[in-house]
Amino acid sequence: MRTKTANLTLKPLTAMMRAAALGAALGLTALPASASTPVTWDDIQQDQATTDDVLGYGIGPKAQRYSPMDAINTDNVKRLVPAWTYSFGDEKQRGQESQALVHDGVIYVTGSYSRIFAIDAKTGKQIWSYTARLPDGIRPCCDVVNRGAAIYGDKVFFGTLDAKVVALNKDTGKVVWRETFGDYEEGYTMTGAPTIVKDQSTGRVMLIHGSSGDEFGVVGKLFARDPDTGEEIWMRPFVEGHMGRLNGEESTPTGDPAAPSWPDDPARETGKVEAWSHGGGAPWQSASYDAETNTIIVGAGNPAPWNTWERTAEGDDPRNWDNLYTSGQVAVDPSTGEVKWFYQHTPNDAWDFSGNNELVLFEYDEDGETVKATAHADRNGFFYVVNRENGDFIRAFPFVDNITWASHIDPDSGRPVENENQRPPKPAPGEERGESIEVSPPFLGGKNWNPMAYSQDTGLFYVPGNHWKEEYWTENVSYSKGNAYLGQGFRIRRMYDDHVGILRAMDPLTGDVAWEHKEPLPLWAGVLATKGGLVFTGTGDGYLKAFDAESGEEVWSFQTGSGIISSPITWEMDGEQYIGIASGYGGAVPLWGGDMAVLTKPVPQGGSFWAFKLADFD
Repeated sequence: MRTKTANLTLKPLTAMMRAAALGAALGLTALPASASTPVTWDDIQQDQATTDDVLGYGIGPKAQRYSPMDAINTDNVKRLVPAWTYSFGDEKQRGQESQALVHDGVIYVTGSYSRIFAIDAKTGKQIWSYTARLPDGIRPCCDVVNRGAAIYGDKVFFGTLDAKVVALNKDTGKVVWRETFGDYEEGYTMTGAPTIVKDQSTGRVMLIHGSSGDEFGVVGKLFARDPDTGEEIWMRPFVEGHMGRLNGEESTPTGDPAAPSWPDDPARETGKVEAWSHGGGAPWQSASYDAETNTIIVGAGNPAPWNTWERTAEGDDPRNWDNLYTSGQVAVDPSTGEVKWFYQHTPNDAWDFSGNNELVLFEYDEDGETVKATAHADRNGFFYVVNRENGDFIRAFPFVDNITWASHIDPDSGRPVENENQRPPKPAPGEERGESIEVSPPFLGGKNWNPMAYSQDTGLFYVPGNHWKEEYWTENVSYSKGNAYLGQGFRIRRMYDDHVGILRAMDPLTGDVAWEHKEPLPLWAGVLATKGGLVFTGTGDGYLKAFDAESGEEVWSFQTGSGIISSPITWEMDGEQYIGIASGYGGAVPLWGGDMAVLTKPVPQGGSFWAFKLADFD
């Protein structure tokens, strides 16, 4: 039997805790600005090991989403009850995809429409809130969502739907700086959480963030900024041949100009420059960071437009044009913004599989050697293990059923072996639309942005996937600023009658499925694993659920009142373990999901954050 306080790292009362106690005695809801301690790089680097805070998206730079706490465990999880709930308020509901942060007894959680809230973690009372003043004409692809913030020093940072990054004083919510990184009227926006890294070469701490907007024909870019001032340090575009910046000056173009993978080289006179000029590749999810090799590792988005023929030389095979550096994982040097290595999951992506799903850093032993790897469950349906020191392919295997676009990933080359007739054919001469074909997974993916978790105890990845398929057809397309740049139509269909969502426990060394759990609605929430032998995730119909990490048995659930499409966290406070999650349905499924949009239409919208702890009764 586990004891209630087993493995909890109890710490002395912080200044914030003492101030909270005094504030409670005096009936105050706001805490004095001087009460909160600054967040250091050492704090962030140790995020996974410490229990009284959550300081980064992914719960540590490796993004494993694992907690060493076991006060809540398989023996007592049935005693989990709400401690409090906080409403995001007003009419701005829509999708709530945030992962919250916790520091010095304060929760920082972002909401739809570019909002952020600071909440007393003990009582659920609001300390402050901030709402960005969004202009008319913002162009979010997949709902007005925000996935989270970063925290460092005395500031919290998050991105907005009008292509800005904002730094706020974490104690007062006052704006410290605000920087614009793109033209929102072109389609630039930001939904992912920024990442804090420390360049091991220079000792400089940086704020790393990407851009969104592939569906509008932007060129995806990764940025490094000074967290104190917001000043840009470097910018790296993720479409081959576009120019980077370093310290305000042009640096180097991305890629090797001697080996173009887009048909845009003027010497070739192919006339395909439009697609390259608006080529996508946006790194719209959060980056991971490997301090040992001093490497930022992040996913690159889909090429634009979706229509593969617009990115292929006339009369050629699309498989001869990889369209680097899209739909893959990119390793970037934090000192310069230069690409260190790149591995592409889907060359010349014709299905909007993208490559943005999280990169989880983990290690395993093989033949007496420690392998340092990335793990990535791609929208294309394959789970990838890649050497994070050099980008070399190690292995890949399916994590969902009935993949039709490729038979397997070649074990020698690391490239997909495509099945014939699975790229939507281009329209016949004089036609506006090509022949429709059926493909699986669809563009919403075997798994989308919603992050998986890795347990250091079981060695398993817990992957929130979906079983569905899609009708695809190409359409004639040309670029127009601010308009969708797709060149492809689609409708998502059911694959099975009994479920859409599928949570699977995957062995990264063998590809074996240890267990699975089915859900009637799509799974669009992140996952958390704990040393208490538990796996937490949310469901589209509103339940926060806990599973036995070894067996997959569902051991607890709670209805939050709206669908959950966010990522759970856990923290320790006053000797007790808490679980927290945002509730509020929306995101891409009800907007783009075809038959899935119809299926999920009855789910009520919402906007709230829930905190749970063990009840005192036996």
